[in-house]
Amino acid sequence: MKVALVNPAWRFENSIYFGCREPHLPLELGYAEALLARSGHEILMLDGLLDDMNAADLAAAVIAFGPDMVIVTTAPTYLFWRCAPPELRVPRDMINRLRHIKALLVAVGPHGSATPRATLQKLGVDVVLQGECEQAIQALADAGRPDTVPGAAWHTELGGIKVNGPPTVARFTDAPPLTWPDAWIRRHRHHHHRFDETPHKPGAEVEASRGCPYACSFCAKIDFRDSYRRRDLGNLLLEIDRLISQGVGYLYFIDEIFLPQRPLLLALRDRKIRFGVQTRIDLWKPEMITLLGDAGCVSIEAGVESLTAEGRAALDKSCRLSTEELSERLVQARSIVPFVQANLIRSPGDDMAMIAAWRDSLRSHGVWANDPVPMFPYPSSPDYRRLWGDPDDRAWERAHAHYLENFDLFSDIQESRPLPLSVLEDMAC
Repeated sequence: MKVALVNPAWRFENSIYFGCREPHLPLELGYAEALLARSGHEILMLDGLLDDMNAADLAAAVIAFGPDMVIVTTAPTYLFWRCAPPELRVPRDMINRLRHIKALLVAVGPHGSATPRATLQKLGVDVVLQGECEQAIQALADAGRPDTVPGAAWHTELGGIKVNGPPTVARFTDAPPLTWPDAWIRRHRHHHHRFDETPHKPGAEVEASRGCPYACSFCAKIDFRDSYRRRDLGNLLLEIDRLISQGVGYLYFIDEIFLPQRPLLLALRDRKIRFGVQTRIDLWKPEMITLLGDAGCVSIEAGVESLTAEGRAALDKSCRLSTEELSERLVQARSIVPFVQANLIRSPGDDMAMIAAWRDSLRSHGVWANDPVPMFPYPSSPDYRRLWGDPDDRAWERAHAHYLENFDLFSDIQESRPLPLSVLEDMAC
């Protein structure tokens, strides 16, 4: 089978999306490509930003390839499945440009994982794959039809929708080392979440683990990337060594939570590569923070979320350290790592004077502490389900309207007033 894997040409104007706008490696498509190749399928993998192609160019390349199946993602790489643009404007535009070709049109991503029926109807695709998608893509390509694929949702001949079980969970532990085009690596000048210096070599994203053993109320992971799994270290190091040979000077671990792992840190120290992580500082003992810095870490994004024990408990953080102890760990990390950020979430009843004093204190030690930001109640988060129950076909619209009704100040990256979800999605061609 000829399979086209497409990460669209993303744009974000008037979106509530607060993730990074720069190009990132589409890891989910990379895993799918490796598994499809093992099964003997012919593959075309495209990324709008890394290929420097707009939607029309991407569609033309796909059509010229003559695929039997087209996979389109609804989030810009696995890194942002937990905070994807709520609107389906960009993937809808991509699908609309391919609707006339004789190929099985398939959507993967967080939208279909939480609301498969609504995503099928909005995008007009033939199949939606729920959950972590790399093995499901391979299974669909091998079978040529969705009814044998766990997690698949599709239109039946009678006009209904069939959903084949819950979202899938990939093994991941044996995920093969990924290979990326040299041209993509050369164009990947962005160093995600790095602020200590201007990039002089390309950057890249990698994944050492997937999922998280915690269940914080705001985290959108119920339907994908949920259970914690650690990747085989040998495969991971093969992938890292290949990236280094391509000239990469900085890695960003997209792990939901980068937990202390001594063998990995020792291997990174030997390779003298710089890297960034997202983690919980309360899980790092002082000696492991020292090793983290020695291994080459130059950027830490640490979730603190609330400055009171009661606030952290309300978010289901399961944090055993006090705010003072968290501050001490952050300051220690900053004495070793060039950039350390402490994240706060905007919550009702926040003591803004206390937050300002805490931020000033950390900044005096070189730790960046952000203004508390409002969190979008993603349908795959416990917060959404506490408010409204299990997601239905209007889940994304409901969450989006709630967000706009309750907040008038957004993150720095949201440059203009967000538009309603239906308006954004109607902007698709």
